[in-house]
Amino acid sequence: MTGAVYIMTNDLAGNQVVRYDRASDGSLAFSGKFSTGGLGATGLAGSNQGGLILSNNGRTLLVVNAGSNDISIFQAHQNILSLTGRTSSNGIMPISLTINDRLVYVLNSGGAGGKGNIAGYRLDKEGELSPIAGSVQPLSGITAPAQISFNPEGTVLVVTEKSTSIVDTYTVNAHGVASAPISHASSGNTPFGFAFNNRGTLIVSEAAGGELSSYTASSSGSLTTISGSVPDNQLAPCWVVVTGNSKYAYTTNAHSGTISSYTVDRNGVIHLLQSIAATTGSGDIDMALTRNSGYLYVSIISSHSIQGYKVHDDGSLSWVTTITGVPAGADGLAAD
Repeated sequence: MTGAVYIMTNDLAGNQVVRYDRASDGSLAFSGKFSTGGLGATGLAGSNQGGLILSNNGRTLLVVNAGSNDISIFQAHQNILSLTGRTSSNGIMPISLTINDRLVYVLNSGGAGGKGNIAGYRLDKEGELSPIAGSVQPLSGITAPAQISFNPEGTVLVVTEKSTSIVDTYTVNAHGVASAPISHASSGNTPFGFAFNNRGTLIVSEAAGGELSSYTASSSGSLTTISGSVPDNQLAPCWVVVTGNSKYAYTTNAHSGTISSYTVDRNGVIHLLQSIAATTGSGDIDMALTRNSGYLYVSIISSHSIQGYKVHDDGSLSWVTTITGVPAGADGLAAD
């Protein structure tokens, strides 16, 4: 066993994390299921990015329970997950998480017709979350948000709002408290998934237009477009990951059943590398790269499967594995 891949069942009767062992050749084998103690929710799968995340060292796994409005915390040791805490999300229907060192933020969608918010926490050495006073901040309104994430420095938070085509930023002070939101019009319609590269370039998908855009995010929370709405010539690009060397970005096209690849230069300019870097089958949603960016994994809701690809030095992908039997309605994906 070299690493692991995690997905959550999002079961309404009791959410669980499913763990798969990852071999050195990228192949996966079922390892076990671990109860979060919380509940899944209808409508979560396919609507969000970052529903479960790993800490940078791979030892802590954080999971949203969208149906019980809380967050579960696991410690990972060898092939076992130990539940160490469960904490209120301080909002309705948590859908996305982000972590920077010991600072954690959650995005609450607000549920059907509700107004979402974000909330911050400190993660202690025992694996428990403590709410940060004053960290709960609103979104711009009823927005159908998709994701929250820190910039690499942990000083700015970004949230995408699908229904308003707005990208919100929040500055984060030395105490971990987020500012009020600063709202920016997206370069294209329906901003969804996104990722920062290690140089701080923000790369965002635009599901309605079939495009990706890149931005710089300043320490004051302002966004400046670098490459605006670069098409991938596919349908519904939604989820985004960026390799650890900052050179390549990938997006899943949920309606086309494909993965597209982009190059990212040192100035944050993106160019389409391959419109079809891989064909997955329709309903490809969440993606996750291993920590060394050697393998890319994709959740396919139509076939209830996870596919794995080798990431080559030139950014191309080659299929290595498919594992079936993933529970219907499963959400999120994390890899170590």
